[in-house]
Amino acid sequence: MSIEHARADHFEHPSELWRASEPRASYDVLVVGGGGHGLATAYYLAKEHGLTDIAVLEKGWLGGGNIARNTTVIRSNYLWDESAAMYEHSLKLWEGLSEELEYDLLFDQRGVLNLAHNLHEVREGIRRVNANRLNGVDAEWLDTDGVKEFCPIVNTSSDLRYPVLGATLQRRGGIARHEHVAWGYATRASQLGVDIIEGCEVTGIDVAGGRATGVQTTRGPISANKVALVAAGHRSVLAEMAGLRLPVQSHPLQALVSGLLEQRLGCVVMSGAVHVYVSQAHKGELVMGAGIDAYNSYAQRGSFHVIEKQMAAAVELFPIFSRAQMLRTWAGIVDVCPDASPIVGLTPIEGLFLNCGWGTGGFKATPGSGWTLAHTIATGEPHRLNAPFALDRFAHGRLIDEHGAAGVAH
Repeated sequence: MSIEHARADHFEHPSELWRASEPRASYDVLVVGGGGHGLATAYYLAKEHGLTDIAVLEKGWLGGGNIARNTTVIRSNYLWDESAAMYEHSLKLWEGLSEELEYDLLFDQRGVLNLAHNLHEVREGIRRVNANRLNGVDAEWLDTDGVKEFCPIVNTSSDLRYPVLGATLQRRGGIARHEHVAWGYATRASQLGVDIIEGCEVTGIDVAGGRATGVQTTRGPISANKVALVAAGHRSVLAEMAGLRLPVQSHPLQALVSGLLEQRLGCVVMSGAVHVYVSQAHKGELVMGAGIDAYNSYAQRGSFHVIEKQMAAAVELFPIFSRAQMLRTWAGIVDVCPDASPIVGLTPIEGLFLNCGWGTGGFKATPGSGWTLAHTIATGEPHRLNAPFALDRFAHGRLIDEHGAAGVAH
C-alpha cells in the first residue's frame, strides 16, 4: 500500500485499516494504553523482536487521548547527554517513519526556533547549541537579523517588552500530524498480528509472588506474562493498582488552535520567557501551546488565565495574527517527574514495565520511547538509551534535571 493510498483512506475510514479485536483470556504481553507510545511499543515488539502475542488495551478509542491533544512539535535539541541521545534517536526514527509505516504522517522538518529575550537566555541558548553539536545533534545560533531572515513575520522590534535577541535553530525539527501517528502504528501493528482492544479499561493489576500476572478490565480478566503501563497522564493511578508508588504528578497542559488562515508561518517558534510556542498546521490553523497548569488534575481542559497570557504573548510575537480567532482550546494530561525527565523501563515488580513522566516531551519521543521500551520488554534489560531513565534513579540520586534546560519544556 503506497503512502498516497494510505493517506486518502485514513482521512475517511482510518479504523477499517486496523483490527479491532475481542480480548482473549491470556496474552504474552499486555500494553495498557492505545496512544502513540503504547502503539509504538506494540509495533516495535512485533517488528524488531518478533513478538506478536500482544494486546493493546485502550479504555476509550484508539488515538483519543493525549496523542490527539498535543501541539505536534518534534525536535531533539535537549541539553543533557541522556536526553539528547533519546530524543535524537527518536528524531531519526521520525525521519523514516512515514515510509516504514507506509502511512503519510505529514512529517514536515520546517525547523524549530527557540527565542532568547534576555542575556541569560542568550547564554543558555549558545551553551545548548554547543552541547547539541558535541552530541551530534544539529543546532545553530541566530542573531536577531538571522531570526528575522528565517522567520520574517516574527516581531523583532527593539521596543518590545521581550525583545528578540537571538534564537537557537534546529532545522531538522518540525511537526507531524498527531492522529496519523496513532493510526499508522495501529495499522502496521495489527498487520503484524497485534490485537488492539478499544473500550477496555484496566481496573486492576494482578500481582502474585512479586510478579505481574495480568489485569482486571471492564471486559473481564486477562492474564499475561508481561504488562507494560503506557497510558498517558494516568500511570500513577495504574501503578498504584499494583502497589507501586511513582514520583510523578499529573497536570493539564494547555493548547489551542485558531480558525483557518493562509499559510504564513513556515517554522515552529518557541519562547520560554513569554511561554508560548506557535506553528501553523497543514490545513492553515495556528497551533499554540503554553505551560502546564500549576495544580494537579486529570481534567482535559485548562485554566483561562493560562490561555489569556498565551494569546497575549503570541500577539506580541506575531502582530500579523492579532485578528485571528480562537477555534478551540483543550488540555492534555501530562505526567511530570521531579527532574522533568521520563521513567522508561523495569519496575521492582517482575514482569511489570513502565513508561511515564515525559511531561511536555511525550509526542516528540513517541518512536524512540516505544523502540526502547520494546527492547526492554523483549530482553528483560534496558537499552543503553533508556537505562539512564530507570525508576531507581530517584533512590540513588542519578537525576536528569532537564527542566528549564531545553529552551522551553516542550
